[in-house]
Amino acid sequence: MLTAKDVMTAKVFTVAPDDTVRNVAALLTDHGVSALPVVDGDKLVGIVSEGDLMRREELGTAARPRSWWLNIFTESATTAADYTKAHARHVEAVMTRNVVTVDEDTPLADIANLLEKRRIKRVPVVRGDKLVGIVSRANLIRALATARDRQLAASAAGDSGIREEILEKLRREPWASVGAWDVTVTDGTVAFWGRYRTEEEQEASRVLAENTPGVRSVEDHRIPIEVYYGAT
Repeated sequence: MLTAKDVMTAKVFTVAPDDTVRNVAALLTDHGVSALPVVDGDKLVGIVSEGDLMRREELGTAARPRSWWLNIFTESATTAADYTKAHARHVEAVMTRNVVTVDEDTPLADIANLLEKRRIKRVPVVRGDKLVGIVSRANLIRALATARDRQLAASAAGDSGIREEILEKLRREPWASVGAWDVTVTDGTVAFWGRYRTEEEQEASRVLAENTPGVRSVEDHRIPIEVYYGAT
């Protein structure tokens, strides 16, 4: 099972709380990243992203002053915070402080769920309070691109071992009618024989086999159960 430490970027560009907003903008541009962790010594204290710099007075994108009647319904703290975001010179005034983090042993499945649920593009990896890396959506995509090669390299079970692993995985699936068909493996090529109940079952079993380490290709010689029994 892959975890954060297996895919994270360990060499992370960071900024300090007293760095200037202009310097952050330059670093984001020069390094082609969309966010930078903010560290005080080794401790992660925040993150500053492109989104934190969108509403700026220098760009003419600062939030417009609200009309007097809207101000009646808006807390003064909110309008003051908007002003600070648009005019502050230093990172500590514009950064996001409540940063979602993971540790090095967090499974990639949990990280993917976190990125999706929080609608964020990256998550810092910490050891205690110390920043040790960052996992972004791009890191997950790169891991996906090389996953198949890792599976093939890791497989040393041989054809019989591959067959037993596929059958064992199928026995655990409630949709698999294992008794209606058989599996053979020759030089990493899996072949299904017999009958299947539904096209969904057929496709799911093929996917299961394709994702088994050591499998190079899958052949399917099964026929629908209704054809086997002569149903019309």
